[in-house]
Amino acid sequence: MAAWLETQGYPVERKRVRRLLHLMGLEAIYPKPRTSMPGSTEQRYPYLLRGISIERCNQVWSCDITYIRLQRGFIYLMAVIDWFSRYVLAWEISITLDTSFCLEALDRALCVATPEIFNSDQGVQFTSSEFTSRLKEADIRISWDGRGRALDNIFVERLWRSVKYEEVYIKDYQGVSDAVKNLREYFTFYNHERLHQALDYQTPAQVYLKREL
Repeated sequence: MAAWLETQGYPVERKRVRRLLHLMGLEAIYPKPRTSMPGSTEQRYPYLLRGISIERCNQVWSCDITYIRLQRGFIYLMAVIDWFSRYVLAWEISITLDTSFCLEALDRALCVATPEIFNSDQGVQFTSSEFTSRLKEADIRISWDGRGRALDNIFVERLWRSVKYEEVYIKDYQGVSDAVKNLREYFTFYNHERLHQALDYQTPAQVYLKREL
């Protein structure tokens, strides 16, 4: 598009074209990276959050994986979030969908606190014995989304929307190190500076850290 506009006498940077296309909701039609490949396991866990009231921090945590586009290629981003405060407890990136980067983020989150319930989709990373055993060893109740039900994990979906529209789509990450640097700055902003209407215009950190007072 940038090249075509230049032929029409409108020299425009690729970054600006990309930003405007995102703002208009326009994108190429092509297969996207699949971040949630269903796992096969004999042990099944029900969705535990239907109809319950989320009233305190560490009552429910959840996690998910999304992909982040780079100038060339893409990376995967996994995050663990506290439902009540929207606080991002840990995040990690990877160039593959190997389970190890999810375990690293989970372990860092569990160094902060222990939730009563941990919810995820039924992707192969989260249904793996390595991941579920970490939760069971910590005596955490495991909850899985229904197949194809993104709204079962709504707070992580909202987090991804914020990350992409407020950070990723307005930048052009050159590579992995550039993405890590910018995402680290964004998550610091998200936790400690970004006000949430649903939190009475407090930050996630203000709400989450109150639990210790």
